[in-house]
Amino acid sequence: MTGLSRFDRLELLIGEQGLTRLAQTSVAVFGLGGVGSFAAEALIRGGIGRITLVDHDLVEATNINRQIQALDETIGQPKAEAMARRCKAINPAVSAEAVQARYGAETAERLLHQSFDYVLDCIDQVTAKLHLIESCLERSLPIISSMGAANKLDPTGVLVADLSETHKCGLARIMRKELRRRGIVQGVKVVYSMEPPHAPEPETSNPEVANTAFDRRSPLGSSSIVPPMFGLVMAGTVIQFLIEKDNN
Repeated sequence: MTGLSRFDRLELLIGEQGLTRLAQTSVAVFGLGGVGSFAAEALIRGGIGRITLVDHDLVEATNINRQIQALDETIGQPKAEAMARRCKAINPAVSAEAVQARYGAETAERLLHQSFDYVLDCIDQVTAKLHLIESCLERSLPIISSMGAANKLDPTGVLVADLSETHKCGLARIMRKELRRRGIVQGVKVVYSMEPPHAPEPETSNPEVANTAFDRRSPLGSSSIVPPMFGLVMAGTVIQFLIEKDNN
């Protein structure tokens, strides 16, 4: 079947102009765990032409149940590099930059120096999430942020909303309080779940305390279903935005 392209079916859906627009688009995914890795792959399979992949961590055996680049053969490799290789295997024409770094106040300028068309926040740590959101808003960079995907099993509870409109998510509650202290009360698009957690979530609004509950130092239960669903929904939201932006 010669002459067929990997994006023929996508072109039937969004047209040649939409496909061209996505191929010219640059996005960044911060955090390549269960949410971010699936978001990155969906973006590449969805026609995005340039992607920056940021994560400081290495692939571990415990990642295999929910992170798409985590395989026996990639254990011990930097997550960003393993994901970049996977992106290139899906579409050799894509520009996939792997950045093995932890996002924070000290690395923000270096990691956000590009003018991305969209930023995906898939970071676990609250302090880093707050800084990334605030930095993107200051730079007028569109951003979508993942709320708590751990301790969940029901993919039908996943929704997209402004952070100010979220319910039943402990991480979203913390983020609302902390962003309000920074003068941000709305305008932050998030993916979250309405499903009650299957284990207790932290109640503190102190981001330094919250970090120990939401990041890898105090692991939470996580499935092969909900974190990937978060990532797919984030990718879908980004792709729709970019196509509609091109049509306006």
